[in-house]
Amino acid sequence: MESIKQIAIVGGTHGNEYSGIYLLKKWHKAPSVLQRPGLNVEMVFANPAAFEANKRYVDCDLNRQFTYQSLSDDTLSNVEQARAKEINAQLGPKGDSRTDFIIDLHNTTSNMGPSLILLKSDDFNKKMGAYVLAKMPHAVVVFEDQVSMDEHYFLSSIAPQGVIVEIGPQPQSVIRQDVLDWMETMTHTLLDFVELYNKGKLPDLPSSYEAFKYEETLSLPQDDLGERIGMVHKQVQDNDFKPLVKGDPIFTLFDGGEIAYQGDYEAYPHFINEAAYYDNNLAMSLAKKITVTI
Repeated sequence: MESIKQIAIVGGTHGNEYSGIYLLKKWHKAPSVLQRPGLNVEMVFANPAAFEANKRYVDCDLNRQFTYQSLSDDTLSNVEQARAKEINAQLGPKGDSRTDFIIDLHNTTSNMGPSLILLKSDDFNKKMGAYVLAKMPHAVVVFEDQVSMDEHYFLSSIAPQGVIVEIGPQPQSVIRQDVLDWMETMTHTLLDFVELYNKGKLPDLPSSYEAFKYEETLSLPQDDLGERIGMVHKQVQDNDFKPLVKGDPIFTLFDGGEIAYQGDYEAYPHFINEAAYYDNNLAMSLAKKITVTI
């Protein structure tokens, strides 16, 4: 892989996820703290319109607009669709990007702690996960490499390399110091990693480590009319990345009944009861625990 030279740090892809937005405000006053030898780091406030409206988005989720089809379709022109095209022009274009690496900063209402979502499982990303875990042992690494970067619809897929920093729990439109501090630490850790990777001066890393690989997404229970009839079980709530096995309760119905997990694998739920996903009636994502070998 060629050296990474151009990096974009993006905040405010969702207008009510405040940590990244307020870190950008902080860093704009002292941009030198982000600079590393051999790297050019720029900052992008992705969705100021949604921030001004104090909403996740104005018309649609900005972080789902970065497929080739969406970016090339001029009839898609609402606030987020138009903004996606502007960001693609600024950082990309996707497929021939002037930006080598994108760090997209997000908050979740789920109890995920400091989580790093990797969209590829190449040497660079595997070593990046190991480096982050070495510097932040309480962090979690999740691989969402089930499709190629070309097929991903995330903002960070504009560049050949891109990650999502996902830190929680933090309510929408709120700032928490612990969450903001985790995000700042992880961002600096990622920049340090890229500098060392470019120079071939990474410290000794473990030959393998535990991580998680996205498997599927579960919906909240509904009746035949599409009416929601249950909620995330209290034994699952806030237990992100804790194992679920077949027979464990996963949903509580409003009539007092329960639904058990019926999967044929040990699952690790995350994004549990994420507030932003209620518009799609999503309850949580499930992952499998994997061993990553460098």
